Amino acid sequence: MAVIDVAGFVADLKDHAVDHGFHVHDERHFVETYSLRQAWEVDLHPEDACGGPLDLHLALEVDPRVLLAFEDLVLELEETDDPEDPPDHHRFPLHFNWGLPPLPFGPDLLVLATDLAGIGGPDLPLEVSAIDSFASVTDGADRTVGIVAKVEVALAHVYLGQQDLLCDTLDRCHQVSAYLLDRAPVWLGD
Repeated sequence: MAVIDVAGFVADLKDHAVDHGFHVHDERHFVETYSLRQAWEVDLHPEDACGGPLDLHLALEVDPRVLLAFEDLVLELEETDDPEDPPDHHRFPLHFNWGLPPLPFGPDLLVLATDLAGIGGPDLPLEVSAIDSFASVTDGADRTVGIVAKVEVALAHVYLGQQDLLCDTLDRCHQVSAYLLDRAPVWLGD
């Protein structure tokens, strides 16, 4: 039996996101047959933005080697006379990806990155990027802006059931989403 129920953690994470003002739309689970790596993906957005234009994609990457190493550590600790909490050495990456449709009046990326850095702070570093696409040579560019954040989930906290540690991260994600939704009408030319 596994020491950590990853599916249960993802279900709890979805419930936790709902408690922080998000609406969950979809969930996917992928398993790579060769390496047994797993990816859990969840599509969500703020409750008040069901009609768009913002999408938020959450992805948890599960490396089986990290999971097995953590399980070995927990089993070793349980065999001792005085078992203690496992150390905080094993982590899974958790990615947040915000997406907007092509923006005819896209933002200045430096200003956007600076504003979002103030919201995310040092605990939620945000990467801002843009892609210009051309349908044909004579058409203007369609600019798509993407924002990505990556945090790490400590397996020791998951093992001990400390879900509240993601509260601040989810609050900051909601603030980033609200910022983007507030400015999207200008960028879209609405």
